[in-house]
Amino acid sequence: MARVLLGVSGGVAAYKALELVRLATAAGHAVRVVQTPASQRFVGAASFSALTGAPVLTGEFERDPARGAFPDQSPPDHDPLSHLELVRNADAFLIAPASANTIAKLAGGLADNLLTAAALAATCPVLVAPAMNNHMYEHAATQANLDTLRARGVTVIDPGTGALGSPGEWGVGRLAEPPQLLAEVESAVSRSPRGAERHLVGLKVLVTAGGTREPIDSVRFIGNRSSGRMGFALAAQAAVMGAEVTVIAANVGLERSPRVRYVDVATAAELHDACVREFPRTDVLLMAAAVADYRPAQAADRKLKKDERDQLVLTLERTADVLSALSAARREGQTLVGFAAEHGEGAVAYGRDKLARKGLDAVVVNDIARSDIGFDTPDNEVTIVTAAGERHVPLAAKDQVARAVLDVVSELRRTERTTA
Repeated sequence: MARVLLGVSGGVAAYKALELVRLATAAGHAVRVVQTPASQRFVGAASFSALTGAPVLTGEFERDPARGAFPDQSPPDHDPLSHLELVRNADAFLIAPASANTIAKLAGGLADNLLTAAALAATCPVLVAPAMNNHMYEHAATQANLDTLRARGVTVIDPGTGALGSPGEWGVGRLAEPPQLLAEVESAVSRSPRGAERHLVGLKVLVTAGGTREPIDSVRFIGNRSSGRMGFALAAQAAVMGAEVTVIAANVGLERSPRVRYVDVATAAELHDACVREFPRTDVLLMAAAVADYRPAQAADRKLKKDERDQLVLTLERTADVLSALSAARREGQTLVGFAAEHGEGAVAYGRDKLARKGLDAVVVNDIARSDIGFDTPDNEVTIVTAAGERHVPLAAKDQVARAVLDVVSELRRTERTTA
């Protein structure tokens, strides 16, 4: 999860900044917004505040109720200067839309409002997304100002070509679309020194998600309550951190990310075969799927009629232990993380036993006895067990829990490199 400071300047395209905030917070990022006074003529502060869960600031001398903290931080005990504290906490500062006037101020080093003052004080990556009429964008002064910003290390996200704000206007100057803006921010964070310690750039991550279904007949099956939310959250966060991600999805009906590759399976046997194919080229395995331990020894190839018998007796047989098989075939440099959904007391002890028994690097344990966490809920609370100890992750959205798990993965891999 990154902390993204969004600067919004005046222009019709300010409405797109709302969608950007929605996408960023859905991806697990913490967002704060600063607006120029002109931008509030297009989009009000209340809209941004509702989406971010944090106050929106406009003036340099306006008191920040959050005292410069992002939604995932605790505010400091004192009242710091907003333009300094916001960028000190931010992993990236994106100005979108950036008007011609704001771009000119940035190029000239002016600091006559909170947005430009924060930009001048920023040591994190700064990104600028121009949005304006095509004649203003193509003017030599604007192009020279953008060249100046690029020369200083600012990332300029080029505008698109199409219909502009005024009726009948067409040309270059459309603000880049929100998914592209978010992708540029995430890329900048992953390349920055702040993100370097925890990034997964260059790694291939394999995630299993969902729950397998073992057929009884052509209609019925034995299954479980796993929705795949935790696995999909892990995949999304790994992609944010720069990894090349593949998800083996067992019966998951959730929205899919364009940055993740998916392999759909239904049964434990299909999941096993897919894992065996993908595992040799994997650097990190996150085994979050709920894989059936047993399956019917024989499955009817038709629908069994209830009027054919008074009782239906099933003989169950063990399925393959996918994680143990992969652990036995692991090569040097691979990191394996298991998941243990346990009921009540002794869950962490079982997780530690699973860690040793299956030769894993970490086991993520959650207590499914609680109705507010675990299967098919938006939140989770886990304990991450490693050889070095245990890390408790308090109740949080699954995106945030996923980031905590991946932080541990990064720490494990960094420790392995330093001790090798």
